[in-house]
Amino acid sequence: MENLEIIKRKAVQIFSEKELDEKLNSGKKLIIKFGADPSRPDLHIGHSVPLRILKQFQDMGHQIVFVIGDFTAMIGDPSGKSKTRPALTYEETRKSAETYMQQVTKILDVNKTKIVFNSEWLSKMNFEDIIKLASKYTVARILERDDFKNRFENNLPLSMHELLYPLMQGYDSVALNADIEIGGTDQTFNLLVGRELQKDYGEDSQVVMTFPLLVGLDGKEKMSKSLDNYIGLTDTPFEKFEKSMKIPDSVLKQYFELATDIPQNEIDNIMNGDIIEAHFKFAKELLKMYDKEEDFEVVKQRYDKIAKGGIPENIKEIEILEDNMNICDLLVKISFASSKSEARRMITGRGVKINSIVKEDINELIDLSKEIVVQFGKNKFIKIIK
Repeated sequence: MENLEIIKRKAVQIFSEKELDEKLNSGKKLIIKFGADPSRPDLHIGHSVPLRILKQFQDMGHQIVFVIGDFTAMIGDPSGKSKTRPALTYEETRKSAETYMQQVTKILDVNKTKIVFNSEWLSKMNFEDIIKLASKYTVARILERDDFKNRFENNLPLSMHELLYPLMQGYDSVALNADIEIGGTDQTFNLLVGRELQKDYGEDSQVVMTFPLLVGLDGKEKMSKSLDNYIGLTDTPFEKFEKSMKIPDSVLKQYFELATDIPQNEIDNIMNGDIIEAHFKFAKELLKMYDKEEDFEVVKQRYDKIAKGGIPENIKEIEILEDNMNICDLLVKISFASSKSEARRMITGRGVKINSIVKEDINELIDLSKEIVVQFGKNKFIKIIK
C-alpha cells in the first residue's frame, strides 16, 4: 500500500507499529486525531509534514479530526519553552483558527475533515473532573518531560496550570476516542499521555506517530516564521521558487523526503544528479502541490533574469511628486521599510539597489526627476514615476 509506505517512511517513531497494522487491517474507519495550536495561524512547509500524512490517511478513507486547541491555548502550550507562555483570549483563538483552516485546505479535503474545538469538552469539566484527571498522573512522571525538568532544576518559574497542559491535551484523545494521533517529535510526551489516559478511561489506546521537525532555510534551527527561515504555504510562486534556491544543499534531501510525496528511489536519483537541478525540481514540486505547475517556467525565467542583475517586467509603479528624497525616507514612503531605522539596516546590509546599483550611503539624496527602479533583495521591485 503506497500511502502506508510513505507514512512509515516519514515517521520518526510509531507506538506501536504492530498496533498500527492491526488497526489498519481491522476494516474500521479510523479516527485520526491532529491537534492544532491556534496561536500560530500562519503555516509553512514545516507544518505540511504532518498535514500531508493526514492527507495520506484521508485518501485511505479514514476520518481526520482536527482539534483546534482553543481552550488549551488559553493556558499556552509550554512544550519546549524555557518560560511560561502568554495565554490567548477566546476571541484570539477563534480568529486564528479560522485563518488556520483556510490554509489547511491547500492540503486537506475540507469536506472530509472534521473540525472540533477542545473547549467543547474541557470547558464543561468541573473541579471533581479535574481532580479525577490529575489523579491519573504523578508529579514525578510529569517532570520526566524535559522542558519541565529543566525549568524545575534551574529554579525557573513552573506554574501548576502548565503541569495540567499534557493532561488536558491527552484528554482530547479520550473525548474523541481517537485511534491514531500524529504530531511533531516535540509533542511526543503529550501524545503518549493521551495514549495512556485512554487506557485509564477504559478505551483502546491510540497509536502515536511522531514526525520530524523540518529544519529552516538557515540549515540549523527548526523552520519558523519568527526566525524568518521558512517557506510559507501562502507565499507567492516566485517566493517559493526563490526560497527553494536558498535551501542549504546539505538538507535538501530532507526537504524532498519530508515535504513532498516523491518516492525515495526518485529522490535518491535527483540528489545524485546536479545539485542546482535538484533545487529546481524541489521548487517545481512545491508549485505543483500548492500553486500551478505551469507557473514554474515563468518564475524561473524571472529568477534567472534577476540573478543576472536584470529587472523584471510589469513591476508595480508609484508616482512621487518630489524631485529628490533621502534614500531612507524613500524606502519608508514606498513601504519597503516600516521605519527609518529599518531602512538604514536594509541599506547597510547592502540589500538596496536603485537602477541595479547597490546603495550604501544612508544619507544619499535620490534624484526623482526621472524614472527609477528601487529594488530590495531579489523579490521586491518598485518603479518610481513622475
